[in-house]
Amino acid sequence: MRAALYDRFGPPEVLYEGTVPVPDVKPGEVLVRVLAVSVNGGELPSRAGKARLVTGRRFPQRTGVDFVGEVAEVGPSVTGIREGERVWGLLGRTFGSAAEYVAVRPRCIAPAPAGLSPAEAVSLVVGGTTAITALRDKARLKPGERLLVRGASGGVGSVAVQIGKLFGAHVTALAGAKNLDFVRGLGADEALDYRTTHLSGQGAFDVIMDTVGTQHAAYRRLLAPGGRMVAIAIDFENVLTSVSYILGSTVHGSRRVRFSSRIPRPELFAELHRYAQNGDIRPVVDTVHPLSSLADAHRALEAGGVRGKHVVQVA
Repeated sequence: MRAALYDRFGPPEVLYEGTVPVPDVKPGEVLVRVLAVSVNGGELPSRAGKARLVTGRRFPQRTGVDFVGEVAEVGPSVTGIREGERVWGLLGRTFGSAAEYVAVRPRCIAPAPAGLSPAEAVSLVVGGTTAITALRDKARLKPGERLLVRGASGGVGSVAVQIGKLFGAHVTALAGAKNLDFVRGLGADEALDYRTTHLSGQGAFDVIMDTVGTQHAAYRRLLAPGGRMVAIAIDFENVLTSVSYILGSTVHGSRRVRFSSRIPRPELFAELHRYAQNGDIRPVVDTVHPLSSLADAHRALEAGGVRGKHVVQVA
């Protein structure tokens, strides 16, 4: 089957479309024919070799964490899932969904919303589950609280703005100048240019959602007493400092920083499905790329200024 691969760490150009065996379906697994995947921020440092302590150094390596597809085969002992069903899902802490097929546990998938194209649906998987987990479960965002979303125009931030409004918060979106009207259109009450705005003059925030991963200490100072900051990214140029700061802030001080991973509980898929089906949140797709042009998607994401998700069409 076709799959996105790379044989060395480096820039986007190391990515190529290669061939690997179709996964064997073990008992308790489901084989999904992948229709679309999105490109997520965590894949960029992994490809560049900045996360090699986690990814290891064995090649070829794979990329892709989310997917929308159709069930191609149901393994022994799996019930409640039928062949041909349209599903969305996440691989967890591994990479490899940017391929024609993936084999996954049933808890990693759920029915995809009707009425959305594969590209639209996959644009919500990581952003939606991450935003719900970060804002509701980690930060316990309450109606009327002031929420700052850093990186508000990106794949996660664009959904976080919508989830924040859905939860009743006053949402301030931090984005590039060319994307301010865009994030206002997502529901942001205020939209600020991160390059020119002095945030110290904007008042204190009850919750900050950081999708960028740098300057944690500076943003923590913007929190009101008892405020909460949820970081979904770390600074891969200063990994130890970044991780140590987040860990230390969970113990010291009244303004806490929490880290949120991308692995959702299965019931989050049902909640995200309901929001998408009801029109409470809408997908935002920047560009759709073929699998053979995955390097272009990585290059565009690294350049910044993204609106929503870069999506890779596989099937």
